[in-house]
Amino acid sequence: MRTRISWRGAMVMAAAGASLAMAGSASAQSDKLQEALSATWPGMVEDATVVDWEGTVLQEGSNGYTCLPTPPTMAGRAPMCLDEVWQAWAEAWQNKQPFTAERLGIAYMLQGDEGASNIDPYAKEATDDNQWIEEGPHLMIIAPPELLEGMPTDPDNGGPYVMWQGTDYQHIMVPVGARDASEGE
Repeated sequence: MRTRISWRGAMVMAAAGASLAMAGSASAQSDKLQEALSATWPGMVEDATVVDWEGTVLQEGSNGYTCLPTPPTMAGRAPMCLDEVWQAWAEAWQNKQPFTAERLGIAYMLQGDEGASNIDPYAKEATDDNQWIEEGPHLMIIAPPELLEGMPTDPDNGGPYVMWQGTDYQHIMVPVGARDASEGE
């Protein structure tokens, strides 16, 4: 989930109608739209808002979720769909601002991701001590910190686990599909 454009900037540009000013080719926009929507379950596709990383609104929605294609700074695939709580979390994470969840939030990454440290929210690559994990299809749940107490933190425990425990950005990872076996799993 590493990006260069701010989450707030993308949302503000989207709300301001940046789609008209930044329109690209119809084919490229369609590809971005389809990739962004591949992050979520089929029942959400029709009513999700889709925004690219330049702030172009590719689809207006009404269900409270905003889907984004893989950030242009990533080599792999990592499209995501975020609810309002996750959008606030993402803005805080990107700007290294404090964040405390006051209610549950859900994010979908059903295409998986290219990897992240399980313990360091800002690690950019695997090291011997940062517990790098390339997760397959998953949901992410943000919750008030007290609800995360006592949950496992081991990504290899066979079920949900807390990522980034003890930081303002801790959240529950819920695997819903296999990790890519070619990645050393």
